[in-house]
Amino acid sequence: MPKVVLISILPADIERLVLEYAPEGYETVAIAASLPEAEKMAVTHDADFLIVYRTGVSEELLKASPNVKLIQLLSAGYDRIDLDMTRRYNVPVSNNGGANSWAVAEATIGLMLGVLRRLVEADSFVRAGRWRGSIEGFDTYELAGKTVGIVGLGNIGKKVAQRLHGFETVLRYTDAFPADPAFEAQYGLERRSLEDLLAEADILTLHVPLLASTKRMIGREQLAMMKPSAALINTCRGDVIDEDALIEALQQGTIRAAGLDVFDQEPIAKDNPLLSMPNVMLSGHLAGTTYDTFFRRAAFAFENIAGMVAGNPPMAVVTEQ
Repeated sequence: MPKVVLISILPADIERLVLEYAPEGYETVAIAASLPEAEKMAVTHDADFLIVYRTGVSEELLKASPNVKLIQLLSAGYDRIDLDMTRRYNVPVSNNGGANSWAVAEATIGLMLGVLRRLVEADSFVRAGRWRGSIEGFDTYELAGKTVGIVGLGNIGKKVAQRLHGFETVLRYTDAFPADPAFEAQYGLERRSLEDLLAEADILTLHVPLLASTKRMIGREQLAMMKPSAALINTCRGDVIDEDALIEALQQGTIRAAGLDVFDQEPIAKDNPLLSMPNVMLSGHLAGTTYDTFFRRAAFAFENIAGMVAGNPPMAVVTEQ
């Protein structure tokens, strides 16, 4: 009987939702990520699989849990896991296989609409009795006809492209690997270098994992290549952008606006200049987290685990950090 331990920050009702996807006969236990390591190890010492959400796995815990065959993440991102360490213990790490890509894609488009139509400002003006405030109408913009540059065409990037196609946007992307030609043709996608994408895009949206190669990939040099009228959207990881350079670019008008769900420091520092900028729309690393996503996250996690129990290799294994 496989034993699966869920280690997370999730509330009890969502923990139950996730563990209900376990096949019949599995032993399942949920423990809080905040527990001391000794208390965690008392539960995981005989575990066959770990399901993890918004926390790491220490070497101490992995060493004390010799039966673990897989660390299954409920998230897409895996920067909380030391892959060099897990390789030493021959334990693969899988992410959620795109289970939250619907949520992130929708949030991404929400941020685009928010910054183009100045929706947060519009709401605040009405609530303050100022009706339209400083918004005259001709200083807001439509998505239709805009060139959107997608940096990273993985599970999330593809869903962003599919949804933006309905907005009648012009779609361009950059990725280490070209997309399937049929997918490109269906959604009018054209591949560009990052440099060409920066110069062409009215909206640049980031959908890459945080790796050594993507850390600070958008800095002063890259921001200077963008149109002064451009907006930058980030729903992947804060460290993909040089935040100081972005603040400077927004203050100086190098780019017009930004929609940000992720930051260098989370929660964001109270003195961060981004908080006082009217041309920035902010959310607190919420893009990928909806109630609906946990059905898909849980289903994928236990499909992957059951596959390994049946002798199949794990799916969605992450290899680069």
